[in-house]
Amino acid sequence: MNFAVSAAAASPASVHWTEANEAHTACWRSEAGVAPPRRIVVVDDTLKADAALRLAGEGAALLWRGDFHNARQLLLAMARRIDRKSSRPHKSDKSNKSDKSGKPVVTPTPRDAFQLHRQAQGQRARLLGSVLVLLDADGRLALPRAPDLRAACGQTWGEPQGQPCLVALRELMGLVGAYEWRKKGVEIAALGSGPNNRIHPHYGVFSPVRGEYLDLLAQEPLPGDALAFDIGTGTGVLAAVLARHGVRHVIATDCDPRAIACARENIERLGLNGRVELLRADLFPPGRAPLVVCNPPWLPARPSAPVERAIYDEDSRMLRGFLEGLGQHLEPGGQGWLILSDLAEHLGLRTRDELLAWIAAAGLRVLGRSDVRPRHPKAGDAGDRLHAARAKEVTSLWRLAAA
Repeated sequence: MNFAVSAAAASPASVHWTEANEAHTACWRSEAGVAPPRRIVVVDDTLKADAALRLAGEGAALLWRGDFHNARQLLLAMARRIDRKSSRPHKSDKSNKSDKSGKPVVTPTPRDAFQLHRQAQGQRARLLGSVLVLLDADGRLALPRAPDLRAACGQTWGEPQGQPCLVALRELMGLVGAYEWRKKGVEIAALGSGPNNRIHPHYGVFSPVRGEYLDLLAQEPLPGDALAFDIGTGTGVLAAVLARHGVRHVIATDCDPRAIACARENIERLGLNGRVELLRADLFPPGRAPLVVCNPPWLPARPSAPVERAIYDEDSRMLRGFLEGLGQHLEPGGQGWLILSDLAEHLGLRTRDELLAWIAAAGLRVLGRSDVRPRHPKAGDAGDRLHAARAKEVTSLWRLAAA
């Protein structure tokens, strides 16, 4: 094992380090927005998981120079140790009335449990993200038994920039997983039966793996079939379901260029080019429609990385923006369909009264609501720190109209 290194990033886009008494420079890539490492330790196959976690806990980044498959095994071993530790009852998880010393122990609120969950997620990501690999100027991973990952990297990053690049191995494997999902696609029952019912998510665009809310949309009677707006389209799945459900023209918006590219590919693949129009916009397109649909992020919390923005919506900004602007984009007699989980309510992050107050303040009224229980595996995982809230979760399609 070669421990040679102490180096700080010269700029947000580059990293310098010394290895075997030789200076090295590489660009820094992080989809999660992690700052370049300030200290790098060069490691190889002799490094054990406990030592890796100790070094990572001290703030070191670990530049892997051993076998590729051994690096993956190291990550798995590190993850197992982190998960075992996090699964032990935290002192704030205890529901006993007193501890061994007789001191009272306060039962944590759902909000406390959520905050602990987010802290654990952040710590896990930081530790596992400490294992780095180097891609050469051609985008190749120069490690023994390393596969050719250039196609997977190219889909997210484009062509290599002609210089070496440092990246977290965990993030690199995330790109590979997204590449495989993009090729395979996700079967969407609400798009009908047959071979042409798959959505192919891109890296950084939330995959529609929860089909229950799509079923709600497909089963709801349309207020009109001429035009609909899909706000925050992501993969384009809601726009596609609306078109297959009978809407003749759908205008789908998103502010993320990756989402627009992803939706465009899916709409073309599904043969819906003439029915769905894509527009890069912050929330609403110009004009009004008889139907405006939105499925905003469900949890009002700060995302720790750009790829989490489909899940976490700080201060419920997108939800509130949709409600506040909906009345200005509905045709007379039109409806706004808000698809929203109540998980935030069970976690103590938002109340039902707050949601209803925002609806009323926006000059809207509730016409009705359709509910469905989640079917994803976490809903039944009693070992999940958030299980008590997930077990109560209901996803709803709220039908809204101008008051």
